[in-house]
Amino acid sequence: MTSSPLRAGSWAPVHGALAASLPPSAELAHWRALFDEIGAGSSERERERILPFAQVKLLKQARFGALRLTAADGGAGASFRQLYHLTLELAAVDANVAHIFRNHFTVAEQFARHPYDARSRQWQTAVRSGAVFGLASSEAGSNPAGGFAPDTRLLPEGDRFRLEGVKYYSTGTLFGDSMLVRAATPDGRVAAVIIPTGREGIEIVDDWDGAGQRLTASGTTRFHGVRVEADEAVFDTPERGYGLAYSNTQAQLFLTTVVAGIAKGALTDAVALVQRRKRSFYYAPTPVPADDPLLHEAIGRLAANAFAAEAIILSAADAIDRASEARERGETAEDLSAEAAKVAAQAKLVIDDLALKSASLLFDVGGASATERAANLDRHWRNARTIASHNPSSYKAKAIGALLVTGEPLPSKGFF
Repeated sequence: MTSSPLRAGSWAPVHGALAASLPPSAELAHWRALFDEIGAGSSERERERILPFAQVKLLKQARFGALRLTAADGGAGASFRQLYHLTLELAAVDANVAHIFRNHFTVAEQFARHPYDARSRQWQTAVRSGAVFGLASSEAGSNPAGGFAPDTRLLPEGDRFRLEGVKYYSTGTLFGDSMLVRAATPDGRVAAVIIPTGREGIEIVDDWDGAGQRLTASGTTRFHGVRVEADEAVFDTPERGYGLAYSNTQAQLFLTTVVAGIAKGALTDAVALVQRRKRSFYYAPTPVPADDPLLHEAIGRLAANAFAAEAIILSAADAIDRASEARERGETAEDLSAEAAKVAAQAKLVIDDLALKSASLLFDVGGASATERAANLDRHWRNARTIASHNPSSYKAKAIGALLVTGEPLPSKGFF
């Protein structure tokens, strides 16, 4: 049998329809073995706030971040369907580690997958070798989030620039080799600045204080006169990067995929909890919890939620693949991109609810002892709730309703 392009750490060419399918079972088992290693101790790490540097290093060595590079460029040639399927499996064992890669895949897709100059070819080479991008885009100021000129300044200085400013929500940047920073010049031009995270003048602070996703290092990054070479600043155009309509759809579905993985992780923990329980309630129908039909019913609901969440993710991924493949053929793909954005928004509306219900239902199979801090089972609800809060469902639902009733297009910038 021809080797799959999705084996961790070494790629083979993509053949036939494989690029649009799920990973073959043998290769999925290979990735799951790696994910199981990463998932070992994930609850304890989160409870004790132990950042997952070792686990991210394993994924770098396996070149997980190169999945979307074409086979000709030394990558896996993975479709979005394949990428999100593997990401869901990873999130099921460690939602923090999976979330760390969200910004990497966004930056790599926009600025490294199809190089357009010498610098972007360097970025692609780095991705192929396993390097990871971080992101410092959002700010804590009063400007609306998404699609607006940032306060972070890109100041001309001879034939290069200097970067000054402060960012928040710098998810994954502490683990990254390079980072993308959104900044604006004094005359209002907005750029994506891609620079090494270790460059002089960059200060990355792990001060994220959210209820969930505690190990993503989604904190503050400060720039103190950081040197930026001219070709490290990519200014927005309608054809490239953040200037492209619906450039954030991929990132939005990635977050929702992590939430779907949380639903699967809650199911796994619930099954293990029922299997190991020794005591039951005095009014339970059976003395042994594993024989209790009410607990079986709860597990069944958790399983259905996880199944539905995964099916929705894969369907939405197909929509992004259709838009991506059209752009690969040189087509504008505006309608397909808008459809992908709508599908991704609808996926979020449903999957957020499914995961939060599952994370709560988990406690119905464990009783009061399941709420002990040592068990840390509340991490599933906290993590799902934190990710779901990034871009509130109410705005997504309103936009979809307006589209269907009045024909008002979805926002093409920001969080769509």
